Amino acid sequence: MIIVLKHGANEDAVSGFLEDIKQKGFGVHISKGIDKTIVGLLGDTSKIDPEDLLASDVVESAERVSAPYKMASRSFHPENTVVVVGGGQAGVVPCSIGDGKTVPLIAGPCSVENETQILDAARAVKAAGARILRGGAYKPRTSPYSFQGLGVKGLELLGMAKKETGLPICTELMAISELHHFDNVDLIQIGARNFQNFDLLKELGKAKKPVLLKRGLSGTINELLMSAEYIMANGNENVILCERGIRTYDGYTRNCLDLSAVPYLHKVSHLPVVIDPSHACGIRWMVPILSQAAVAAGADALEIEVHCHPEKAMSDAAQQLTPQQFTELADKLNRYAAVEGKTI
Repeated sequence: MIIVLKHGANEDAVSGFLEDIKQKGFGVHISKGIDKTIVGLLGDTSKIDPEDLLASDVVESAERVSAPYKMASRSFHPENTVVVVGGGQAGVVPCSIGDGKTVPLIAGPCSVENETQILDAARAVKAAGARILRGGAYKPRTSPYSFQGLGVKGLELLGMAKKETGLPICTELMAISELHHFDNVDLIQIGARNFQNFDLLKELGKAKKPVLLKRGLSGTINELLMSAEYIMANGNENVILCERGIRTYDGYTRNCLDLSAVPYLHKVSHLPVVIDPSHACGIRWMVPILSQAAVAAGADALEIEVHCHPEKAMSDAAQQLTPQQFTELADKLNRYAAVEGKTI
């Protein structure tokens, strides 16, 4: 249920009204916009009659929210959420996602393989204009015989790259037991296989760090938003949604990129939306084309895989761009973004 407060309502009266709501056992989420303040009620509101709330002098209107997700809903939070990644650290340049002015590039190799590889990649993507460095320290792989990542050592190498380049780092978390190793990680990625690992999502709600939440292999939009709700309901509102392609009956690409998810998510939710074209298609030559389409569709950021020597990559070699290809793509994306008055 959402309650719109009257403009200029007495602050003491508002405080008393909110305290009364909390005393009845409901959670309260407050969203202050330029013209109005919206109060979202969290919990079972089925026994509350919206008409009864209008008896308060501070309430302008009250109505039920039909969507099962509440805190992720634009009804609860009309203004766009801007998530700042890497803020408050000496030597690290923070990156804002969802500000409507930029379309930041999150770039780097699929996996962290060794010190030389990740440092070379970090330097290359920064030089091309990337704002966040990505790299997998822990790798969920279909085959148990495939490279699984360097684990804690990989996180240490990402930290070295961050210190040298000033780029915030993004890497995937696979289990609650690994969370204590992620203190130096700026953006925690939850992959497609874990997007409904609800115990993990609850812990991320307590962690407060920005989270990049990827849509599941066959996940619906509602399921993605409900997963975001798990994180937000547990105290962390710094959630970024990621469309990375879904599985369909046709196998000509690795997945099917659902670009329609971008405008739809922007319509129903206030959270930023990122597109991952690399995992969507799994084919190097298609990544630039899908990236351009993503910018045109209104994506708030792009996550793109880049490797200095893709032919030698230990995972997902076929979809990773070379630094030269990424540089050329970044230049082109800047021109696409400029049409909407944005920059990369």
